[in-house]
Amino acid sequence: MMSAWFTENRTLVYFVYGLVFFILGITVLLQTRNYSRLRLARNLPWLGWFGVLHGLYEWGDIFIPIQVSNMGEHYFSIFDFLQHGLLAVSFWCLFQFGIELLRPGSKAWRLIRLVPSLVLIFWLIGPMILGYIFTPDIHQWHGLANALTRYLLCIPGAILSGIGLIRQTRRQIEPLKVPRIGNMLKVAAVALFAYSILAGLITPPAKIFPASMVNSDWFTATFHIPPSVFRSIVGLVLLISITLALEVFNIETDRMIRHMEQGQVIAVERQRFARDLHDGALQQVYASGLLAQSLRKKLEGKPAQQADQLIETIHQAIEQLRAFLPQHNPEPSSIDLAGALTPIIEEAQRNLTIFTYWDTKKIPSLSPEQTSHLAAFVNEALSNVIRHSRSDAADIRLFCKEQHLWVEISDQGIGIPAEADPGYGLKNMRDRARLLGAALSIESEKGKGTTVKLDLPMEENGNHSPIDR
Repeated sequence: MMSAWFTENRTLVYFVYGLVFFILGITVLLQTRNYSRLRLARNLPWLGWFGVLHGLYEWGDIFIPIQVSNMGEHYFSIFDFLQHGLLAVSFWCLFQFGIELLRPGSKAWRLIRLVPSLVLIFWLIGPMILGYIFTPDIHQWHGLANALTRYLLCIPGAILSGIGLIRQTRRQIEPLKVPRIGNMLKVAAVALFAYSILAGLITPPAKIFPASMVNSDWFTATFHIPPSVFRSIVGLVLLISITLALEVFNIETDRMIRHMEQGQVIAVERQRFARDLHDGALQQVYASGLLAQSLRKKLEGKPAQQADQLIETIHQAIEQLRAFLPQHNPEPSSIDLAGALTPIIEEAQRNLTIFTYWDTKKIPSLSPEQTSHLAAFVNEALSNVIRHSRSDAADIRLFCKEQHLWVEISDQGIGIPAEADPGYGLKNMRDRARLLGAALSIESEKGKGTTVKLDLPMEENGNHSPIDR
């Protein structure tokens, strides 16, 4: 009875199925945040396009019979061919979503993102085109192409996406201390695992294993409910869990704003403290020192020695108070560059995976001013990677060659658009390079990342420290 009801209401089932995934796709695409530092945010559009395209594919089972009845039976193979292409592209988007979530940030793994496209090309040439040419019966080809589409693209795509969601939950969501978001992403991962079985393993009947045994007809006969109903339920769970998990973007935005406000308050308080210290306590101690020096001129013998000790103590107190003022921080005669860059890299590693290459046995000793400019340059470059590149990894190279110190920072992000106006970040880096007497070059290619290179001649800067050749 139940099986007969679903058969009679087949159109309604396909409509609901397509609607669930279409809404999922639109919701994800509308909620994507380009400014987010979460890797999940940068890759969510792949999941969104999967939902939209898969919803359109399911609606094809409703509208294609209507169009064929109006236009003629000979149009069926054309529509069927296009519908299979839509199914494959939708699963390709899901496959790409999983690969991007799991792909390491190192350049050595960049080519792994091509795997879904290679599988799609293989499917297009093999089951799609050659299968269509050499399979005499259109219905037999339909089952074969549909089954191989699900085996090659849907199963790995759904499984990798589920694993990727769990991995991103552990790496980026759990540190935010929002367990409800993490739980929703885990529910979404479980839904994707279930979808890999219901939509990937359960295929239309075909003359290949396992589709010849485990297929939609077997499933309906066993459970008296077509697999599309269970797929709709899984899609609904995925829609609800992902929608609730998208709240993480609002939480991230609130925390960023709160952090900026706290930083602004701290900066204002520091300025007020420095001003009060300079105008108040420091001036009074300085005046005490002048008074002590005036009294010293009138003393002789042991009282004079005690007055000298008092004056020296006052001078020490003045130097210690000046040390609290930013413009009077004492600087050593030389600073180790690697030591100055370490805290900057550690701070950036909260948002990036950073690979460092110190290709020199001994980094030259630099002046405090040179080290300060180089540290500020690296800090600005890493800030640009975090804020603008949409890359989750960066490489930093520091090496010496032929009396030149080279600093290179590269990412695998979107690159600098040709029409982009140079912002304060690039201007600051150019100013630092000019103050150092160094040459700055920026290499950027759309979709392949940006590399910033700084060439500092050491001889011209009067530095004669040993340099590797």
